[in-house]
Amino acid sequence: MDLHSVEMELKKRLEYPYRWGRKQSDTWDGATNFIYQTYDFETLLRKTENMEQKLKDYALNRWYNFWSAMAVENIFASHNNVTANKNSFDKLVDFTINGIPFDHKTSVFPKGFNKSFEYARKNKKQLIQWLYNNQSQQGRKHFKNRLFIIVYDKIGEHWKMKSEIMLLKRHIDFYLENFNENKLTSLKFNNEKIYSDILWITNI
Repeated sequence: MDLHSVEMELKKRLEYPYRWGRKQSDTWDGATNFIYQTYDFETLLRKTENMEQKLKDYALNRWYNFWSAMAVENIFASHNNVTANKNSFDKLVDFTINGIPFDHKTSVFPKGFNKSFEYARKNKKQLIQWLYNNQSQQGRKHFKNRLFIIVYDKIGEHWKMKSEIMLLKRHIDFYLENFNENKLTSLKFNNEKIYSDILWITNI
């Protein structure tokens, strides 16, 4: 994967409003699954030009989030201490780090947390607990190991940070080069111990 090209395509999306209009659903996911085989933004626009606006917005958002996530997984997989999961249908594990399995999720800093970014940085475990308890009810919902990448923009347009692939790469590279499993956050869900962590990506 050419990370520079991915970043260039993702940034073309920034000119358009980022509107969901509805929560993620299996039905609308099925109607927009062409995003997985659509690599450039111009092709995406052609495929969505006859859609009603809400579904088009949904498709643009899914495409943007998917290819940002694929770039992130590619960055992780380039490291010697990371092994990518070859089973693309596995919703619980994207890769292992030093043999520890993780699903990864890139998320904007959540408004619903109702705390400041500074507070969240100092109380990481509290935010992680909140993220698990408030995850989407569709698709990838689970209570297993998860590595969260939280993006935060100083003027509040957090979603745009997902297009900063080379910035993400610098932070991920540093994290993996200094990975210490003893610094992971442990939690219990359904009497099962899980491990999680947060990588903070910000332009502050």
